[in-house]
Amino acid sequence: MTSAITTPLIYVIEDEEDLGQLICSTLTGFRYQARYFSNAETALQALERTLPSVCIVDLNLPDMDGMELVRRLESKEVGVIIVSGRDGLADRVLGLEFGADDYITKPFEPRELVARVQSLLRRIRKQQSTQTDQPRVACFANWTFQPESLNLKHPERPDESLSRAEGDMLLALLRHPYQILSRDQLLGENCVPYDRSIDVRMSRLRKKIESDPQHPELIKTVYGAGYMFTTEVRWE
Repeated sequence: MTSAITTPLIYVIEDEEDLGQLICSTLTGFRYQARYFSNAETALQALERTLPSVCIVDLNLPDMDGMELVRRLESKEVGVIIVSGRDGLADRVLGLEFGADDYITKPFEPRELVARVQSLLRRIRKQQSTQTDQPRVACFANWTFQPESLNLKHPERPDESLSRAEGDMLLALLRHPYQILSRDQLLGENCVPYDRSIDVRMSRLRKKIESDPQHPELIKTVYGAGYMFTTEVRWE
């Protein structure tokens, strides 16, 4: 598998061909490379050959529910933006829980989608550049976290794989133990116009690292202020 190339490559996975081609042409106009796929299977096959920077995923695909595709993409190092006519709270929450970085409802202006792509790519580039200046592994409470691969390991528990958004949030906490970080600091450029996104991701992260997620000991909620990581962190 090859990695994403210098000019960002965007996969557009959308069953409405006219809309998919419109999104591709708009992205191309902003000097991105864009490839259109009308179903999940052909997109997954392409992902095995070439890894894009971002996948734009419609939820109503002919051969697979888009949520399942988003879930499969979580294990790959790609940004994910959901585009869907489903505007209910449950779908938004589920999309974020499955690892999507952003969620935009139809109808939308293609230029707005481009802005979301640009914001996500800035965050990815910032994360990648920061990682080159940081130690490669963080150790805390018998966990080891590898920011580059987004993997968590524990000697007595199953390995965990974080989404990019979860990894960014954990990394921010690990860099500032015993400090209160606001919701805005944890979301950063990954902020979506949807207040519960931070709650969803924090809940998922706690389920993965806390012994008792209902009574967290590692990540404390400081009501009215934000969150605090409350254990020592060693970098190797």
